[in-house]
Amino acid sequence: MIPKIALCSRTLRSNSGFSRSFKLLQRPWTHHPALPASSRGIHVDSPPIIPSLITSYAHGTTTTSLLHSTVGDSLLRTVERFPDREAVAFLQDGVRKTFAQLQKDVDQAAAGLLALGLQKGDRLGMWGPNTYEWILFQFATARAGIILVSVNPAYQLKEVEFTLRKVGCKAIVCPTEFRTQKYCDMLRQICPEIETSTPGDIRSARLPDLRSVIVVGSRQPGMFLLEDVMQAGSSQYMQQLQDLQRKLSFDDPINIQFTSGTTGAPKGATLSHHNIVNNAYSVGKRVGYTWRPHTRICLPVPLYHCFGSVGGGSVWPSMASPWSFPLLAMESERCTFIYGTPTMYVDMIFQPDLAKYDLSSIEAGIMAGSPCPQELVKKVISVMNIKEITIGYGTTENSPVTFCGFPTDNLERKSETAGCILDHLEAKVVSPTTGQVMPLGETGEVMIRGYCVMLEYWEDQAKTDECISKDGWYKTGDIGSLDAFGYCKIEGRIKDLIIRGGENIYPAEIEQFLHTHPKVKEAQVVGVEDSRLGEEVCACIKLADGEDCTAEEIKAYCKGQIAHFKIPRYVLFVTSYPLTITGKIQKHLLREEAERQLGLKKDN
Repeated sequence: MIPKIALCSRTLRSNSGFSRSFKLLQRPWTHHPALPASSRGIHVDSPPIIPSLITSYAHGTTTTSLLHSTVGDSLLRTVERFPDREAVAFLQDGVRKTFAQLQKDVDQAAAGLLALGLQKGDRLGMWGPNTYEWILFQFATARAGIILVSVNPAYQLKEVEFTLRKVGCKAIVCPTEFRTQKYCDMLRQICPEIETSTPGDIRSARLPDLRSVIVVGSRQPGMFLLEDVMQAGSSQYMQQLQDLQRKLSFDDPINIQFTSGTTGAPKGATLSHHNIVNNAYSVGKRVGYTWRPHTRICLPVPLYHCFGSVGGGSVWPSMASPWSFPLLAMESERCTFIYGTPTMYVDMIFQPDLAKYDLSSIEAGIMAGSPCPQELVKKVISVMNIKEITIGYGTTENSPVTFCGFPTDNLERKSETAGCILDHLEAKVVSPTTGQVMPLGETGEVMIRGYCVMLEYWEDQAKTDECISKDGWYKTGDIGSLDAFGYCKIEGRIKDLIIRGGENIYPAEIEQFLHTHPKVKEAQVVGVEDSRLGEEVCACIKLADGEDCTAEEIKAYCKGQIAHFKIPRYVLFVTSYPLTITGKIQKHLLREEAERQLGLKKDN
């Protein structure tokens, strides 16, 4: 039995010099002395059956203690228990590894990084698609106390330069190229000095901290090959790695995940071992890995994103479940569990030849990463026969999952909520204007407190203080509500709220309704400029293949079903949406495009 850890308060300090004291797991009654006992928490080891909450505050209580281990420790414990069990399969690369083989590679790579001169607390950027090397360095950096910086594989010159410079990366790992991305060419454009440098001794004017580039692929001037790093990990550095383990703390920062930057420059959410290990375990426990003896996971979600690397990549060693890539491996590998964003599930459901694939092995899955339309959830259950689909909700800054459904939840809970509060976490819904806790069932801003809250935005104390209160509450910026069982409904982003002539309109509500139209494949709603009302409702609709529809038909479908002021004034039919690499709709870009098409905004 893992001893229970008392985590009342602590001071967190990162390499950036950031220091702040706040309470991570305060007793809920510390800040809510007037609340009766029944409203202080709700037991979440299984789906709650008693409506315990009477106000919009929930504390997920559990009989399971928090884990006090590092990411590397989690892998080691699994290796000790299941050394010969298959850990990963990357079918497109012909790579299969058992847990023991993976651990051997991880330690070899970690020792190699030490040989290159990287030290505990240094930052290493991982820039590329889902490959075995991504997993290898995710765990190798954790073993060596090096902070892994997850770099979006779609980043172009300015974006990658900003990211590497912002966190002071000392090394970066990337493929030579992948599809249209010429990774090494881009690095040479940013750092022309690489061409004449000795590998490991790069001196760049634009990236002054960068010393080493590690390439997966063909040898390049001034860069190490992956094989060089693996061979550098001699017995001397292996011993150094073992000695280093005593100096690692589960509170150390270990991963920097950059936010999408839709409202400004991307911010580096800094996560600790404690954040990642406990969130991964809690998600795995919630979706049923503890009672599914032979789970095989299909994980097409990008590993650079928190949903992929923590929700998937760090759950798997905790639960000793192998995973496969890519999506179509579901059939050949007889996968039993699948991860995906809503867009990924839409693409699967509407794949013309979906019926030819044998997906009978799939028992369950999780959908997260962006809002999950009710009709999509229902189709995943009816078309793909994934009866035990669960919905997850969270943010990168919360490591990432804070609410997640249970596999046995009924259809209403699966399709209409974002799940139940996770173990050990606190959530409250407050008035965005007064900060007061809202009555149960009423909407307000969702706030989170607990082990999951990030350490900081790297070297950005002002932005950190904007979103984390002095008493440890993280402000999500999402509008939602809580029910008496601790389940959350997300209505949308505060910044996406449409204010039409003084009426507050949540786009998600209209989107959910439009998804019930038989011709609609996907619907997104944005507010567009209006000289009289301030904003008007615009629906951007993707039709199912082979379907024709008119704006008048959509408006007629809405009439009498939703309030007249919510009926879209404008209806645009589109073939695609502006997406992030993780499949999230970039609504600010969609709004700009809609306004251009409608003649409400002139092209620059």
